[in-house]
Order: sequence, then C-alpha cells, then structure tokens
Amino acid sequence: MEIPVGVSNRHVHLNEEDYRILFGARPLEVKKSLRQPGQFASNLVVDIKTDKALIEHVRLVGPLRKYSQVELSRTDAVHLGIDPPIRDSGDLFQAAEVEIIGPEGSIKKECAIIANRHIHMTQEDQLRLRLADQEEVQVQFDGPKGAILDHVKIKVDPSFCLELHLDTDDANAILIKTGDNVQLL
Repeated sequence: MEIPVGVSNRHVHLNEEDYRILFGARPLEVKKSLRQPGQFASNLVVDIKTDKALIEHVRLVGPLRKYSQVELSRTDAVHLGIDPPIRDSGDLFQAAEVEIIGPEGSIKKECAIIANRHIHMTQEDQLRLRLADQEEVQVQFDGPKGAILDHVKIKVDPSFCLELHLDTDDANAILIKTGDNVQLL
C-alpha cells in the first residue's frame, strides 16, 4: 500500500500559558494549512537557544496544545549542543532543555525532542491495514537513494489522514520529499 510522505522541519508546539508569555495577546494566525486536518503553520516564529548556539525563526505549528514542545532533527540538536531523546509527540520524558524566545518574553524548559517516525491514519485505515495503534512497521522508498525505514510508529485518530511524517534528517538521507510515496511493508 502506498502512503504519502510529509517532511517535517524543526518546529514548536505551545500550550496557552507559554504562548501568552512569548506572544502576549497577539492572535495565533494561519500562514498555511497542513495536510493533517486542523493543523497549520502559523505566521509566528520563535528563536531556540542553548548555552552553545541559537536557531532563529523556528515556526510555531498550531493549534495550541496541552503541552509545549520543540521538535528538532539530530542535526539541529548537534548544532545546539544538546542530546534530546527520540519520542512521540507529547512524551517529554527526559526532553532536552532549551530556551524559547518570542517577541514578548522567553521560557526555559525541558521540551526538546526528536520526533519518532510515524504514520498518521484513521481507524478505517487501521482496520483495512490490520495494524494496531502504536505498532511499529517498516516502509520502503524506491527513490534514487532507496531505503527501508524501521521503527515507524502507527498513530490512529479519527481526525488524521493517511501520511508518513519524517524529519529533515531522515528525508535528506534518502532524498525523499513531501508528496512522495512509500510502500508499507
């Protein structure tokens, strides 16, 4: 079965409290809708800072969540001098500490992770493919630097649409881009 790919650059998710600290009363506006229903790239950006380095203009992805999280690639983490764990979104156990700097303020917290490779799908997709939520699968890409990717986690929710999410390091390593397809093995 073919599954479309979405490549995810570094980005930030914020809870309402942290959003207010960083942006005050400024409204959260949509710059571009993402493939997952209700998700969007905001027109707002923050800077991510550690004792070693700074990454400027990191996009805020909405809507606001119950937690604040910075999703980085391993390359970003090396640049920042941190060692964040590979985690599912929202699992901030042993997350790396970073400072998030907005136009109205800053926060320092343990919230930086490298996101697991994962496939979003509905319950209908899950039943049709006979997969379990949180199950790990393999996918194959037949591009110019073809590869089989292991440890791809299944995420099931009625609001999702079928899509594999990879970070920029995974995507660059195999020359895959948003809109390409992989085969579920």
